[in-house]
Amino acid sequence: MRLLVMIVSDTDADRLMRRLVEVNIPATKVSSTGGFLRKGSATILSGVAGEQVDEVVELVREECRARTEYVPAQMLPFLEAPYLSAQTQVRVGGGIVFVLPVERFVKT
Repeated sequence: MRLLVMIVSDTDADRLMRRLVEVNIPATKVSSTGGFLRKGSATILSGVAGEQVDEVVELVREECRARTEYVPAQMLPFLEAPYLSAQTQVRVGGGIVFVLPVERFVKT
């Protein structure tokens, strides 16, 4: 058994959850906030059999595609004062999947 910890954009989370339900993969969604742009994100937890990991990773790839957005430069802490009035192109979305071994699973 594996524990999948998936971190995805809020805009993609509900769509991913629907797809997981369609293929009978149980999951729990927890709201979270990203540190870089302070945008809403979701952390989705799911316990799956080892042979299901690739299927779930593929669903994340399909439903959580990266995209480009323009944000005010003042949202980016590493820019200096002369650039703060500009719009900056950043990559958002996509997904991160951590695959962790489960030593023990207890359901009560």
